[in-house]
Amino acid sequence: MNSATTVLATHDLTKRFGPRLAVDSLTLEVKRGEIFGFLGPNGAGKTTTMRMALGLIRPTSGWVEVFGENVAHAAGRVLPQVGPLVETPALYSHLSGRDNLRVFAAELGGVESRRIDQLLELTDLSARQKSRVSTFSLGMRQRLGLAVALLHDPQLLMLDEPANGLDPAGIKETRALLRRLREEGKTVFISSHVLGEVERVCDRVAILRQGRLAYLGEIGQLRKGPGNFRLEVADREGALSWLTSQSWGASAALEGELAIVAPSPTGRGSDLNLQLCQAGFPPENFSPQQRDLEEVFLDLTGGEQ
Repeated sequence: MNSATTVLATHDLTKRFGPRLAVDSLTLEVKRGEIFGFLGPNGAGKTTTMRMALGLIRPTSGWVEVFGENVAHAAGRVLPQVGPLVETPALYSHLSGRDNLRVFAAELGGVESRRIDQLLELTDLSARQKSRVSTFSLGMRQRLGLAVALLHDPQLLMLDEPANGLDPAGIKETRALLRRLREEGKTVFISSHVLGEVERVCDRVAILRQGRLAYLGEIGQLRKGPGNFRLEVADREGALSWLTSQSWGASAALEGELAIVAPSPTGRGSDLNLQLCQAGFPPENFSPQQRDLEEVFLDLTGGEQ
């Protein structure tokens, strides 16, 4: 592990609650300056993992490193650099947005008024800073919760379901805020099951299934089909008949009203294109198959919700 570029890492992290295995030998790394998505159905072990990373519960075995140090031994040094939002922020509804930040800042030992101004601007709450939080929408409350988490200027943000319960406008606002934080050099770790939002905002993802790692990598790689290609030809029925007659093309199938999805004899698109042209079925459109992220998620998690 390169401690200069890795801000969070788990090493064979395991947690049991009696006979139930909540997290099972989980190993992953989160790199500096990325938005990292942590996906899985309810009960997959996401929140348990986050609580271990924040030192709230102890692992049964394995360990968590934050900024290159074991959280169990160095929590006092590393956790002040982490801004957590693990549950719905516990805000003071009778106070204004600015006064909420003042109260939470006092609990941290105080911050400059300029820092509060910066956070209100960053979270697009400057215009409503004097309004009572009781008048805020759910999306505004979520952004204020993020401002609270950012008061001490942490380098790593850990957010549990930041889009949970938000309407489309609130989700869009939260997504824009997370991108701004990445532009400022922050690292953002998001636990979520909102697949479309993860796809739009995250650089890499990890998917859990029953406490075990089912996938770790870039979001684009996750969507790639298993060596299949989508093509359109003038004689679709003829092309399909020819493809399925080949030993390597038996799995070819129609898709929608225009396309065929077919494998390549070598795994390379150029070779499939050449074979089709030589057989008299030159493709009019040709591209690697892109899988729906929800379909991939259900495949990896066994259809669990």
